Amino acid sequence: MKTGFLITGFVVSLATVCGGQTFNETIRQELAFEKKTSNNVLMVFNVNGDVNIQGYNGDKIIIEVEKKIKGKTQARLDQGKEEIQLGVIDRADSLILYVKGVCNEFGRLVNDRRRGNRRKSNGWGYNWNNNCNGRDCDKMYDYTMDFTIKVPASVSAYASTVNDGDIDIINITGHLTVDNINGSIRLKDISGATDASSINGNVDLDYSGNPPADSRYYALNGDINANFRKGLAAQLTFKSFNGELYSSVDEITPMAVSVEKYEKGEGIHYRVNGNKYKVRQGGPLLNFETFNGDVILKEKAN
Repeated sequence: MKTGFLITGFVVSLATVCGGQTFNETIRQELAFEKKTSNNVLMVFNVNGDVNIQGYNGDKIIIEVEKKIKGKTQARLDQGKEEIQLGVIDRADSLILYVKGVCNEFGRLVNDRRRGNRRKSNGWGYNWNNNCNGRDCDKMYDYTMDFTIKVPASVSAYASTVNDGDIDIINITGHLTVDNINGSIRLKDISGATDASSINGNVDLDYSGNPPADSRYYALNGDINANFRKGLAAQLTFKSFNGELYSSVDEITPMAVSVEKYEKGEGIHYRVNGNKYKVRQGGPLLNFETFNGDVILKEKAN
């Protein structure tokens, strides 16, 4: 039987600020996976604002979104109140949360050229463009949507945001895929395979159990701080333009240089990989990459 959900909104304030007005609303929903499996996935696509996901022992998905609209006139404020909404897509074994009304259609990215992002998000996302149904996408108001979500701890999760927000995830044992453009990523008490990428912000990782499968960590303009459990066994790669790798682990040894042969155009090319290391006896591949940031790798006691 399909599980419905309850929507409850509370207007907190409507006030005049700096020649304009602000509107605050709390949106609450309670959802459940129609099809419960070990592969359940929660996907959150934010644009402006934070994403906070916390795992717990229950079986519901409890959502709270703080919506804020700012407009210089009442008409602009009313437009923002009407347009910016919480979107929900129920796919039985997965739930997708996104922001409606951002002047970019949300759905399957069939023709999207960003193949890497498309794969990470299972093909879902915003079709970014400069026109929405024939009108200018420059909004007449400002808005933020801050997501706070409680989920069963065993689910896998995809979370992303673009502006004015950080992503915090705690106590999740499933696979995590996290993307942020202008903010930081903080993952705590996690134990699944991880793919975390931030353009302008740090990536902080604190594992309660070392990742069981290959994982990737990327920060363009920020540091990666990774805390693993004592006894980490893995393969490790590190790549950076202006950064360094620091580690308190004393059992890291370089691996032999490998040469990869591949075809490109009409010729044969070779790629030399010499930045791979082994932590203890080896294991899953942990791929670290920065541009203007360092990687600090530590172990903590059990």
